[in-house]
Amino acid sequence: MNISRSLGILVVFAVPAIIGGGIVYAFFGDYVPVFVFETLLLLVAGGFACK
Repeated sequence: MNISRSLGILVVFAVPAIIGGGIVYAFFGDYVPVFVFETLLLLVAGGFACK
């Protein structure tokens, strides 16, 4: 995989990480669900990057 595709995957998953993390924090009011959400998003991004 070339570097441009890796950076594209990073950008595509960085936006939901930032926006989604704020939304999850607003719903639950705690950082534990945010860490769970971010971890799941990181695993999915890693799966796409290794593909």
